[in-house]
Amino acid sequence: MIYKNDEKKKILVVEDAQSLRKDILEMLSFEGFEVIGAENGKEGVEQAYKQLPNLIICDIMMPVMDGFQVLHELRKNPVMATVPFIFLTARTDRVDHRKGMNLGANDYLTKPFTVSELLATVHARLAQEAEWVSTTENRLDELRGNIIRSLPHELRTPLNVILGFSDLLIADCHSMDASRIEDMARHINDAGMRLYQLVENFLIYANLELAKADERRLDTLQNGYLANPAETVRTAARIKVHQLKRSDDLEMAVEDVAAVGVVEEYLKKIVEELVDNACKFSEEGHKVHVKAAAVDGRYVLAVRDEGRGMTPEQIRNVGAYMQFDRQLYEQQGNGLGLVISRRLAELHGGELVIESVLEQGTIVTVTLPIREKVTSAATPSQNGLS
Repeated sequence: MIYKNDEKKKILVVEDAQSLRKDILEMLSFEGFEVIGAENGKEGVEQAYKQLPNLIICDIMMPVMDGFQVLHELRKNPVMATVPFIFLTARTDRVDHRKGMNLGANDYLTKPFTVSELLATVHARLAQEAEWVSTTENRLDELRGNIIRSLPHELRTPLNVILGFSDLLIADCHSMDASRIEDMARHINDAGMRLYQLVENFLIYANLELAKADERRLDTLQNGYLANPAETVRTAARIKVHQLKRSDDLEMAVEDVAAVGVVEEYLKKIVEELVDNACKFSEEGHKVHVKAAAVDGRYVLAVRDEGRGMTPEQIRNVGAYMQFDRQLYEQQGNGLGLVISRRLAELHGGELVIESVLEQGTIVTVTLPIREKVTSAATPSQNGLS
C-alpha cells in the first residue's frame, strides 16, 4: 500500500515470545516495512525513543514492564504521543481493552491471528495516521496564512512604541534626567509585555484550533483536571490586576471544589484573560468582581466589571473566532483573549457567555465540568496542550 508520504515506514514490535516476535518481524519485513524488535517492555520504550517508529505493535503480558506500562510511558512524551499503537493479547477481556483504549491504544490484535489480519490492521492504522497528518498540515497551512495576514497589523502598535522610545533614549539619554529615562523604560517594558502576550495568544489559539480537529489531542485535553482550583483563580486574578495597576479595584468571592476538569495552565489563562478584559473595559477606581463556585454540578467562574460595557458587535466578534481579520483586532483589547477563553471552555466541555449593558458593565461567565473523583489515568502535569 502507498501512503501519501511514501517513505519506508518503520515498525517496532515489542513481544517477549521470541518465535512470535520473529514471525511478526518477518511478515512485516516481507511486506516492505523497516522493522525493529524488542523482547520486553523496558527495551521497547528505549527502542521507541531511539528509533522513533511510525507504528508500534506491543504485547500486553510481558516481564520487566507490561504493555500498559509501555503505552503509559510513551504517551507522556509529546514525541510519541500520537504514534499508532496496537496491542497484542491472548485475552478477550473487555475491561483490558477499555483500559488500553483509555491509555491511548489505537487497536487490538487477539492471538492467534493470521497474516492477513496483521497486515490489514497495520495498513489501516498507517493510512489513518497519514490522513491525520495530511489534515493537520492543511490546518497548519490555513493557520499560518491567517496569522501572516493578521499579525503584522497587531505587531505594529507595540513595536512603534518600543522603537520610538528606544530611539529617543539613544539620541538624548545623556541630556535626560533619571525620571524621564525611567518613564520611557516603563513604556518600552509595557509595550514589550503587550507584544509577548500577543504572540503567546496567537500560538495558543493555533494549538487550540489544531486540537479541535484531533480526537487524540481532545482526549488528552479533556482528561486533564486541577484539584482545589480556588488558589489558582485567586493568584491569577491578583497577578493580572497588579500588572495592570488595578490591585485596589479587585474584589473576590472564590469558593473551592474537589477538582475542576481543566489543567492549571488553562484555568490560569481563562482567569487572566477575563480579568484583563474587565480592566480594559472599565476605568481605574471601578471594581472588578471575580466569583467562582459550584452551581448545579458545574464550576462557574464569573468576572464582572463596572465599565462602559461591550456593544453587541463586539460580543459577536468574540463568537466569530474563525475571523482572523482587522475588524476583530481593532477593538479595544483586540478580543483574542476572550476568543481563547471561549475555545478553552468549549474544548473542556464548558461554555463562555457574555452579558453586557452599555455604560453599566459586563459579566463574562465560564462554566467547566467538576471532577468529583480524580482517576489515576490523568494527572495534572500530563494533560496540558503543548
